[in-house]
Amino acid sequence: MLGVRVAAGIRIVCPKSLVRNASGPTLLTCYHTPQQNRSGPYIPPPGRISFSSLTVHVRHASSITGSDDAGSPGWYASIADSNLVHLTEQLLISSQGGTALPWWASIMCTTLALRTVITLPLGAYQMIVIGKVEALQSEMAVLAKRLRYEVSVRAQECGWKERHCRYQFKKNLRRIVSELYIRDNCHPFKASLLVWVQLPMWVSLSLALRNLSMASSPAGSALQTELSTGGTLWFSDLTLPDHTWVLPISLGIINLLIIEIFAVQRLQVSSLQRYMTHFLRGVSVLMVPIAATVPSSLALYWLSSSLVGLGHNLLLRSPRFRMACHIPPLRSDSQTPYRDLASALRKKYLP
Repeated sequence: MLGVRVAAGIRIVCPKSLVRNASGPTLLTCYHTPQQNRSGPYIPPPGRISFSSLTVHVRHASSITGSDDAGSPGWYASIADSNLVHLTEQLLISSQGGTALPWWASIMCTTLALRTVITLPLGAYQMIVIGKVEALQSEMAVLAKRLRYEVSVRAQECGWKERHCRYQFKKNLRRIVSELYIRDNCHPFKASLLVWVQLPMWVSLSLALRNLSMASSPAGSALQTELSTGGTLWFSDLTLPDHTWVLPISLGIINLLIIEIFAVQRLQVSSLQRYMTHFLRGVSVLMVPIAATVPSSLALYWLSSSLVGLGHNLLLRSPRFRMACHIPPLRSDSQTPYRDLASALRKKYLP
């Protein structure tokens, strides 16, 4: 039996099984339903009140914190507790145990290995697709000119109106372009494959490190002590945020540098690309205070991932590497890419 004191001299007696069988934290709401006393108002006697005279409602404590009555977790908790995140946790643990490196070095080496094995080949494939699409532009222009002439001749024969001519031209041009993409196996959507792989990997590793650092999973509770001593230099405790802001500020600088490298690489910039560049700059600046509030293990991973991404972007500009990967030449290619890049950055920011 479980006794709950609700007033001076009164103790409610409830079976422990009622609370023990409830899943999750519970709140007991007890209402006393006394027997009617015709001779006068009811006065509760001191001592113990029988459980038979009570109506007890058991409800989840999570119902007062925003969750539904069934106690189902929110979308963030569901993702953080997903199988993919738990598999990523085991990958990080196995990597650190197999290499016997301290946790800060293991995080950096695992990031380098994953991005080199997975995202670098996808980055090279993205450049191949972009090169093929760019090579098709001249052929598309010739076919579009020929199609325009054929539509005009057909319009004179059939008496088509201008609106119908435009419709036929756009319809047949889409068909021709689609056939060219299929012929050369270079649909532009394939160039976005890198994003669809890199983003889930980044989220999974981030949530896995957060769970391990904050003991939000069974694996994290056993490793939190190791992470608290697995850092180096000024971030010796990987479970605490970097109060010096060195990691967050470095993260923001590297991300902005990556964005500016892409910005100066474009020969012609559309209004949409200009807005997207400004948006990414804002996200890079916003990541600085966010990285200052998360565990240092998470900020270290973000910084390592950005550094590896910067290195891969520079490597993909190398003429020798592009030739080894059979990447088609682009109009923006140069035999001295790094010298041209440094000159463009100096011209833009150091006039």
